[in-house]
Amino acid sequence: ELIPDWKSQDTPIKTPVVEDRLLMLTETGSVRTPEALLPACFKNHGNYVVSLGAVCRWLGQKAEELGVEIYPGFAAAEVLYNENGSVKGVATGDMGIGRDGKPTANHQVGMELHGKYTFFAEGCRGHLGKQLQNRFGLRDGVDPQVYGIGIKELWEVAPAVHKPGLVVHTAGWPLDAQTYGGSFLYHMEANLVAVGYVVGLAYTNPYLSPFEEFQRYKTHPVIRPFFEGGKRISYGARAITAGGIMSLPKLVFPGGCLVGDDAGFLNASRIKGTHTAIKSGMLAAEAAFEALQANRQSDELARYPEAFKDSWLFEELWRARNFKQWMAKGLHLGSAMVGIEQFLLGGKFPWTLHHRHEDHQMLKAASECTPIAYPKPDGKITFDRLSSVFLSNTAHEEDQPCHLTL
Repeated sequence: ELIPDWKSQDTPIKTPVVEDRLLMLTETGSVRTPEALLPACFKNHGNYVVSLGAVCRWLGQKAEELGVEIYPGFAAAEVLYNENGSVKGVATGDMGIGRDGKPTANHQVGMELHGKYTFFAEGCRGHLGKQLQNRFGLRDGVDPQVYGIGIKELWEVAPAVHKPGLVVHTAGWPLDAQTYGGSFLYHMEANLVAVGYVVGLAYTNPYLSPFEEFQRYKTHPVIRPFFEGGKRISYGARAITAGGIMSLPKLVFPGGCLVGDDAGFLNASRIKGTHTAIKSGMLAAEAAFEALQANRQSDELARYPEAFKDSWLFEELWRARNFKQWMAKGLHLGSAMVGIEQFLLGGKFPWTLHHRHEDHQMLKAASECTPIAYPKPDGKITFDRLSSVFLSNTAHEEDQPCHLTL
């Protein structure tokens, strides 16, 4: 939809999905779901395995060709408001602030960026998005948002085990049956494999470590052979929204809107949110274009949520609306009900389930739980946090202030 002739262009979208595998893992074995019984949310025919970073850089170039100015080195730090309370734009943070909070010799004052409409696309739990939701009451009357933490590594694997376009998802071990989570393993081009693990943040045992669970997952007899003889290239982690359509806030407010995972458009049943983020941005842009054509500014883009409800995006999220709620009931019952709803009923379950609790409310006291003994990393398949963060491509000035303030 966004770039209809993309196949005729030089793009980083080169590896079509050729095979889907959905595995239920036990500690020593696995059960594969027959392809004929795969729910639609686990079928990726027609999709491509890509580097999202490469795709974003390509889309950024396309935007710049249209005259868009991109400031990748600056983060929005503050929402700016007009006198009537509508959003006027954002201000970037000051650069060159020392550990003591005072300007250094490299100090640069942040910039104010004003717009007739401002779109907020910060990703999961964007700090400005949270402020806007509170200020304008955007979460009134909707379910609490629920979250997961996703941990990912990029590997260069042996050619003998590499199959470009192979997509593997798993559930079950190493997590217990009451803890939501699962893995993805995507075979890219050039002997590269992206592997990751998502753990829902409503887990009850405070001894549970999503990082360590991911490392354990790679030692499973079905998974380990993909990485033997390979080399880990990079590491990263990020939070994702998992509440789906029942947890979406009001999308618009005077002078702007929320798009992508700042709103919570990720489809948890597919562990995918790139296509939904792009579509939400397109719908918002079309609404803003209509408003500007009518010489409007700084009001609510009511056409955006209206267009969302008329789009395939709404239909996709509506069909998946009960996924996380079913899985919160445990792996076995949840998997059975997801199979019934998605495979037999095509997502047209007659009732809607709701999220009743914030994730943090599910955590038990340590005294009520059993400690988990995680194995030491071997430095070949499994690794510690320090060596992982070293590969995460993060850097900071030695004298900069701590970015976390309590």
